[in-house]
Amino acid sequence: MKTKIKRRSTRKVNVAVVGLGFMGVTHLRDYLQNKSACVVAVCDAVRLPVKGVLAGVAGNIKKTADIRLGKQVKVFRQLEEVLAEPEVELVDLCTPTPLHREQSMAALRAGKHVLCEKPLARTSADASKILKVAESARGFLMPAMCMRFWPGWSWLKQVVEKRTYGKVLAARFLRLSEMPGWSKQGTYTGATDLGGALFDLHIHDTDFVQFLFGVPSSVFSTGVTETNGSINHVTTQYNYANGPTVYAEGSWLLAKGFHMAYTLHCERATLDYDLSRGVEALQVTETGKSARVIKLDQGDGYNREIDYMLQCVLSGRPPTMVTASDAVRTLEICEAEEKSVRSGKLVNL
Repeated sequence: MKTKIKRRSTRKVNVAVVGLGFMGVTHLRDYLQNKSACVVAVCDAVRLPVKGVLAGVAGNIKKTADIRLGKQVKVFRQLEEVLAEPEVELVDLCTPTPLHREQSMAALRAGKHVLCEKPLARTSADASKILKVAESARGFLMPAMCMRFWPGWSWLKQVVEKRTYGKVLAARFLRLSEMPGWSKQGTYTGATDLGGALFDLHIHDTDFVQFLFGVPSSVFSTGVTETNGSINHVTTQYNYANGPTVYAEGSWLLAKGFHMAYTLHCERATLDYDLSRGVEALQVTETGKSARVIKLDQGDGYNREIDYMLQCVLSGRPPTMVTASDAVRTLEICEAEEKSVRSGKLVNL
């Protein structure tokens, strides 16, 4: 599946990045390197540039370097100030999940395009409210589900759709991380359950499972629940009436680092992605043949999803690679997984 829209214009999209934590800094860096974007504003209630320099921040992958924004980029503490700026066309929301509903709706009502970090909301009910506003808004809304754009994963979508190696018989997805820096600081480890690893990390694989195979008929999940109720380790079986067998594991319990992988067994080959193999991450082993490495495209899912959104704005075509409706469905599946972990029972969808 192609993830880019043909450019029709040489003009740039004026962007404001809201929320300058690890993901906000990651997005900001990609906008600054993209020829289709012009960063005109940044916004954060606490972390702001000092003399035009935004300090790096730690996440669950590595600490980012400082970013030199210069004096031309406007700096705000409140989203309302950003929305009042007529030059801002695209608002990129990288704020904590509880803020997404009100901020997304406010930006859409202000006529802005919106790229909102996952999850679109803490609940599918709140995400549905955002979707309703988006349906009548002038601007586009796209949830930032980066794995749909990630090299090796976007390739997988094409292979499964075309049945390049026959139908998929079984699939396994794995996403493990140490507790992210922002969670260690209390964002996800306080008294309030904000979803934990299930809704912040594992949601990537839940979304990709439904991207490949559709909504499962039911799920059965087990997990590790923290004292505040957050589920920080989950293993889920996604059930499909006519196959394939699909399961995924997500965790914030890894002692150190980050790892992601998948293995798909098809009728005529095994498709295996392992991040730890570096440039040889993606390998295909066809029946009766030796494994061969698939060369991956440059970049990552972050810069590819951002470029896609910019081209949607420039072309005037709404995003189709990932939509707000997709985000609602993914949250409904995650909620079923949450219910299954807490009840110990299979949950129908």
